Amino acid sequence: MKGERPLKMMERRKKSPDRSRGEEGIALLTVLMLTVILTVIGIASITTTSMDIKMAGGERMRETSLNAAEACLSSGAQIIQQTLLNAAIPNTLLGPTANPYIADNTAGLGAPPLNPLEAEIMGTGDIYNTDNVDPAAFTNPANAVLTLPGFKVNMDIDRLYVRPKAGASLAFGAGYEGTGGGAAGGGVEILYRIDCYATSTNGQTTGRVTGVYACVSSGDTCQRKIG
Repeated sequence: MKGERPLKMMERRKKSPDRSRGEEGIALLTVLMLTVILTVIGIASITTTSMDIKMAGGERMRETSLNAAEACLSSGAQIIQQTLLNAAIPNTLLGPTANPYIADNTAGLGAPPLNPLEAEIMGTGDIYNTDNVDPAAFTNPANAVLTLPGFKVNMDIDRLYVRPKAGASLAFGAGYEGTGGGAAGGGVEILYRIDCYATSTNGQTTGRVTGVYACVSSGDTCQRKIG
C-alpha cells in the first residue's frame, strides 16, 4: 500500500499540465507581438519623417524659385526705366555677358532698326506680340534672360496702355500716345506687364510671377500696381 502512493503521485504529475511552460509561451508571444508593433511604428515614423523632409525641401525650392522670379521683376522695371530715360536699350544689356541679357535682334525692323524690346517699351513696335516666358510652351523667345545662382529666369515685357496720371491734365494734342506724346509736364504714365518664369538648373523647380508697373515717360520711376 505504501509503494502505491508514490506511483499514483507520479501519474498525477504526468497528467497535470506544466503551467510554467504555458506561461513562458504566452510571454514569448507577447514579446513577439510587441516587437512587431514597435517595428511597424518605427517604420511609419521614419517614412513620415522622410516625407516631411522632402516636402520641406520642396517648399524651400519653391520659395527660392519665386524669389528668383521676383528679382526678375525688379530687373524688368529697371530695364523699362533706363530705356524710357535714354530712348534706347542700354548697350550694357546687349552684350553676351550682360545679365539680364537682351538679344540684339534688329533684323527686319525698319531703318534705323530697333531692338524688339526697345520698340515695345517705346511704343513704336507691336505691343500685342505673342511672347511667352514658359520654356515648355513658347514659340517666340522671351525678351530677356536673367541668370541667378541655380536659376535661369525668362523675362517678357509687354506695353499695355497709356493713361493720365492722377491729378494731371491731359494734353494729347501734343502728339501720339508714345513716350512723351501728350505728356507735357509728365501728365501720363505708361503701364507695362512684366512676366517672369524661373527654372532651376536641374529643371525640377519652377516659379512664375507677373506684375503690372506704371512708369512715367521720363523714366524716373516705375511703381508696381498689380501682382
